[in-house]
Amino acid sequence: MRTFPDDLVRVQREWSATYRQLADRPGRTELRRRLHRLSVRAFFHPYWRQRRPSPAAWWELRELAHRAGDTSGRVAR
Repeated sequence: MRTFPDDLVRVQREWSATYRQLADRPGRTELRRRLHRLSVRAFFHPYWRQRRPSPAAWWELRELAHRAGDTSGRVAR
């Protein structure tokens, strides 16, 4: 498995929690905006400068974030 920077894992963890919150409360503009900002931060993270992420890399990042973080669905503000 790859090694990802802590801040990238944290962004992915926040993205997952926000996505779950949006699934529970659809139509919430602030959650959609937060999800978009987190998506941009993850996709354009400096880690990906040398190579664009493959589907396998995204999967590994999601799994690592899931294992490393709180999966309660709460996002720190």
